[in-house]
Amino acid sequence: MIDDLTDLVTRVVQDNRDGVLEAAEAIATTGREEGLLYAAGAGHSLAAVMETFFRAGGLAFVRPLWDQGILPLAGARASTAAERERGLGAGVAQRAGITGTDCVLIFSNSGVNPYPVEIAQHARETGATVIAMTSVHASASAPTRAEHRLFEIADIVLDTAVPAGDVTWPPQAPVTAPASTILTASLWTAILRQIDSIAPDVPRWKSANVSGTDDFNAALVERFGPRIPEL
Repeated sequence: MIDDLTDLVTRVVQDNRDGVLEAAEAIATTGREEGLLYAAGAGHSLAAVMETFFRAGGLAFVRPLWDQGILPLAGARASTAAERERGLGAGVAQRAGITGTDCVLIFSNSGVNPYPVEIAQHARETGATVIAMTSVHASASAPTRAEHRLFEIADIVLDTAVPAGDVTWPPQAPVTAPASTILTASLWTAILRQIDSIAPDVPRWKSANVSGTDDFNAALVERFGPRIPEL
């Protein structure tokens, strides 16, 4: 039963303390070794991908993995069908050029559709470190549509503990107030804080709406743009 979102966020971040530390170390290592952090998700999990990419205070070596077909704004029902389509995730991952120096962070509440699972599988085959933000409970109770569930094949699992259906209110019979976006954003923020503790010099974006930052960000675009075409 979930009746207080503040308590839920606190509990989930605390319960994932070891995973946050492990993920931060892996991502910091990728940054030190000039690798990239690839961020992937489908449907509303793309909101979490947006939090990682070209974000004030965010890491500059993040490349989003995405396809037009999985963007709800380009067609809501079509995006649901696309993340269930076999081969789409594998193609996106293969074209990205992931290497063993990289990390791949995958957001998926259910973690059962082919799109996120195929990205994880390809990344593992290249030797990259795969980090999953998913709900283990929701995934275990969801119908399988891929060869594996995401949490079964990731190197590091951050469990959002989101209930099946991603709704939390009212507590006795929830029908609204999805929590996955709040929880993934909170875990990502916890990771960024930890990265600052262990690798304070990793490159980060500055807000474009603060005076004097344009040249700083332009230098980062020049540095990473050849490997992150989305910039």
